[in-house]
Amino acid sequence: MSATDAQAPIWRHRTPKTRLAIWAGWLACVALFVWCWEMMTERTIWAFVYDAPVAANDLLGRAFPPKWGYIDSLLWPLWDTMNIATLGTLLGIVMAVPLAFMAASNTTPSRHILRPIALFLIVASRSINSLIWALLLVSILGPGILAGIIAIGLRSVGFIGKLLYEAIEETDVRQIEAVTATGASQAQILNYAIVPQVLPTFYGISVFRWDINIRESAILGLVGAGGIGLQLQASMSVLAWNQVSLILLVILGTVVVSEWVSAKVRHAII
Repeated sequence: MSATDAQAPIWRHRTPKTRLAIWAGWLACVALFVWCWEMMTERTIWAFVYDAPVAANDLLGRAFPPKWGYIDSLLWPLWDTMNIATLGTLLGIVMAVPLAFMAASNTTPSRHILRPIALFLIVASRSINSLIWALLLVSILGPGILAGIIAIGLRSVGFIGKLLYEAIEETDVRQIEAVTATGASQAQILNYAIVPQVLPTFYGISVFRWDINIRESAILGLVGAGGIGLQLQASMSVLAWNQVSLILLVILGTVVVSEWVSAKVRHAII
């Protein structure tokens, strides 16, 4: 046998036990799908499902053309939405930065106390949707943009904190060792070795989160947290579908512009 033949891969057929295990796995997946389908459709009213194309066509017929004269009533709510997204992002940054440094293994003052607490707060923030935060805060603070700002801020903490503390942990150790070798203090090491490395990432994360928050803040008004979502809820309540279509177009245009601005800013600073 030549060396080439010796190095060639040897193909083996699956054993009966392997084939049986594969078929059992596929059977379990099919059974799980059928069970989930039964649970999902247990209370489905199929008459409504069959009538859905007719209902959708009727709704679209009443939604178009949009009521362009209603645009004046959307300018101030749209401004509120931008304020909710911007101020909420700033609030999230203020809370997330110290948590990120406490959560990062190479900058935390206490690995056994502060780091687990910081990681828990970051995970808790990411686990609760901004709409749920807004619903809770509206119940506590009352309706208005303040509840929306705090809801966006609390939601942003987990996103910014997680990405930032991961960036801190991935900093170049050689730069930290070089600054440490000069006899620098912990504060100087942080200021001259770690912060310059994570600053571009921090800027990119912040701008990206602001872009996301504009989309999320547009629907917070559905639970009373102010912004253009409040107008959307009001229009849907009175079945003014031509106003709803205009609001959706305004939200779409705002998101497209924010995406363009976010991309330009990230390209400029990173």
